[in-house]
Amino acid sequence: MDSVTRLGVVGCGLMGSGIAEVAALGGLDVRVAEATPDAVEAGRRRVTASLDRGAKRGKITEEQRGQALARLSFTHDLNDLSDRQFVVEAVAENREIKTDVLRLLDKAVEDPAAILATNTSSIPVVDLAVATGRPGQVIGMHFFNPVPVQKLVELVPALTTSPDTVRRTRDLATRLGKQPIQAPDRSGFVVNALLVPYLLSAVRMVESGGARPQDIDQGMELGCAHPMGPLRLLDLIGLDTAQAVAESMYEEFKEPLYAPPALLRRMVAAGHLGRKNGRGFYAYDA
Repeated sequence: MDSVTRLGVVGCGLMGSGIAEVAALGGLDVRVAEATPDAVEAGRRRVTASLDRGAKRGKITEEQRGQALARLSFTHDLNDLSDRQFVVEAVAENREIKTDVLRLLDKAVEDPAAILATNTSSIPVVDLAVATGRPGQVIGMHFFNPVPVQKLVELVPALTTSPDTVRRTRDLATRLGKQPIQAPDRSGFVVNALLVPYLLSAVRMVESGGARPQDIDQGMELGCAHPMGPLRLLDLIGLDTAQAVAESMYEEFKEPLYAPPALLRRMVAAGHLGRKNGRGFYAYDA
């Protein structure tokens, strides 16, 4: 099959907007689907603002910015993705929501060889693949936040994923300027299987009164050369997303190190989600 030229993205939050941006800058015709007209406009503003920042900071040229915007279109109807050759879902990290989206995409996308990729960060891909009529064309394609900056993409084939789907997805990731690694279809894959226990340990240290957030973060930044401490990283990821990932991993492995600490659950319940809404382990400007 020819290289992908028409890409669909479902969801235009932090991850979906970043995926749409790098794909449009990479020369693809990108159509983004959101749930409502208001969400469509919010997503359009998010992508446009990011491209504007890139041009202002000299990361891209004004010409590249204009060309990327011209390649982007938006819709609130999944059926408008019917002609796409490759679709990435980037909706909430929730098994039921992702399953429903993939079932709808399976019906909406006309080409039976088109690939449906999930940007899940923790849900076993096979559970999502078997909900469709094309499990051989379903694969995990886990981007990292912020997508325009982070080079890594985890490729996660399910037991049902065909070798051709893996090859085509790897080719697309490379064309988007990403470095793909292949990960096992186990909750957490490679990166989160190592990262999440570390992040949760930092939360437990705060919870027990062992150290303050700023001291934990400075310790890891200055003592271990991490670019960002674990609690600032949690605020960047989103505490609700981190809790969902931890819950998925705990459900699969039943290991105590994956269980979300009570403090994390209380902060999510209180709406202290991190940078996205201005308050997490730290306070942020709106």
